Amino acid sequence: MKILCIFLTFVFTVSCGPSVSQKQTREIAERKRECYLVRGACKTSCNTWEYIYNFCNIEPCCVVREYRKPTPKGVSTTAYTDVNYNYPA
Repeated sequence: MKILCIFLTFVFTVSCGPSVSQKQTREIAERKRECYLVRGACKTSCNTWEYIYNFCNIEPCCVVREYRKPTPKGVSTTAYTDVNYNYPA
């Protein structure tokens, strides 16, 4: 009886999780979404003026080399602008 209970517990535990194909499909969709967020395209091969950002399934995500990640509005790239390092003696 204990063996039957352990077996049933194992079967129900394994069957409740997502299947491998669902997990793969979700990861591929996430990589494609990430590719489009950086203004890339999933193509069979990249041109010379593009670089490979990541891979969408088996084809590379090609992004134009001049792309710069946008900075949020109101955020400066320098942390301190008016700092005086000359202390009075």
